[in-house]
Amino acid sequence: MFFRAAALALILLASAALRLNAGTDAVVIPPRVIISVHDQKLMVIQDGKRVAIYPVSTSKFGIGDRWGSMATPLGWLQVAEKIGDHAPVGAVFHKRRFTGEILQPNAPGRDPIVTRIIWLRGLEAANANAFNRCIYIHGTAEEKTIGRPASYGCIRMCSKDVTQVYADLQLGALVRIIPGALPKLAKFKGQPTQEIFTAAAPVKPVIPPTTTRKSNADRKHSSISAARHSHDRA
Repeated sequence: MFFRAAALALILLASAALRLNAGTDAVVIPPRVIISVHDQKLMVIQDGKRVAIYPVSTSKFGIGDRWGSMATPLGWLQVAEKIGDHAPVGAVFHKRRFTGEILQPNAPGRDPIVTRIIWLRGLEAANANAFNRCIYIHGTAEEKTIGRPASYGCIRMCSKDVTQVYADLQLGALVRIIPGALPKLAKFKGQPTQEIFTAAAPVKPVIPPTTTRKSNADRKHSSISAARHSHDRA
């Protein structure tokens, strides 16, 4: 009975803390990951301190969340699904399924999603389409492009790096994508651990009413975006 009450208290506390304060961007619970479009880097955070920084590639089409834009959305998101447990490094995914093929980095003429997939769900009206647009943090075979905008909306990483980030993040972990530079945080000392409360209290995304209906143009853009993912480009 005590443990059930404690778990409920944790859920209520986390849910309340995640609400944005009126008129500000302040959130009591810090993100587990911050991704900087300006720096083309991803920072893993523990207890408000820097655990690690990795190079990434965001979209070559810029920032945004409009259907068909193939841009990288900004704002607060959450880890909705993790795909690729125990898959070998370089494992090729098609429609989020391991095909059995394994690629070496920078295999000529190939640009699939590889190694791990961390599927993100937007928590704000400005990124409410992210989950349906299949915005991932994932490994790429084109590691030579890492460090500059090169994706079709997703956050691309080297296979060795995304494997570590995948292990560090739990379902429900908070991710923030920002247009500016990474914050300067003190280095975390100790062994990083997964944060339990983020998984215990997944946040219901803020879906604006306009996203429930799509115009013909939006449907066309959505189909184009989905087609690109079906060809393992993200």
